[in-house]
Order: sequence, then structure tokens, then C-alpha cells
Amino acid sequence: MARNGVIGANNRLPWRLPDDLRRFRALTTGHSVIMGRRTFESIGRPLPGRQNIVVTRRAGFRPAGCDSAASLGAAIDLAKLPEPVFVIGGETLYRAALPLADELFLTEIDRDFAGDARFPELERGEWRETARELRRQDEPDGFAYAFAAYERIRLRA
Repeated sequence: MARNGVIGANNRLPWRLPDDLRRFRALTTGHSVIMGRRTFESIGRPLPGRQNIVVTRRAGFRPAGCDSAASLGAAIDLAKLPEPVFVIGGETLYRAALPLADELFLTEIDRDFAGDARFPELERGEWRETARELRRQDEPDGFAYAFAAYERIRLRA
């Protein structure tokens, strides 16, 4: 996500980060990935090596090579591969999933981007950073970014 929270523009990523795509593949391969219909349509195909679950309200939407579900809860129930289950977008699904999440794997971009989709506001006091790897995109219009991991802070009763 960009510094201003943007995660998408016109159903596309507003940046080009090959390292981010490699990291995403490494994290999610062998696991179930849950995405909204528009996110699936932007990708255009099931992601190989993963169980692809598409959440949609469109009755009869059953993309080849994917499972489909009418809600996030139903999608989680369909997940068959080892945990964790990854929610990979878009904005509406992130909003629904964030209260349920125990871990976050974010690419945090140190630049603002224009866009029409945003990651939900994080209550930083609810999360503990567990890893951060600083990177830089070395292109003419490059920017700094970080691969960050967070875990939810659980209060003891």
C-alpha cells in the first residue's frame, strides 16, 4: 500500500514492483487465497499453486479453476490448503477480513499514489511489527518501500 493508503487505481496496481510480486508468490504458494471478483478479473486467471476462492454476490459466477463463495465467511470455510489463508483484495474484502486477521504481510510504499481503492486504516496499537525489510526501486521515478509483517497483539484476560 502507498503511504496515503492507496492499493489500486482502475482495478490495477498503480506501481510496478517485480520484487513485490515475487514475495507475494513465495508467501501464498501452497495456500488458499481469497479475493473479490474484481480482483480476480484484474488478474485474469487462477493463481497457480494455490486454491483460488473468489467472493462474489453474482449468482452463477464460477471462474474455471476457482471456488466461489457469497461471503468471506463462506470462503474461509472452503479453504482446504494449509494455513494461513490469505486475503488478497480488494478494498471491500480487506475491510471485512481485517478484524479477523492475526497476521498482516504488507508492502509499504514510501510514496503517495493516486487511486480509487484504499487499504483500511490500521489501528497501530493493535499490531506488533515482527519483520521489516527495506528496499528501493531504482528506476528514474523510483521510491523506497518495505516488506513488513505484523501480528495482532492479543491481550491476556
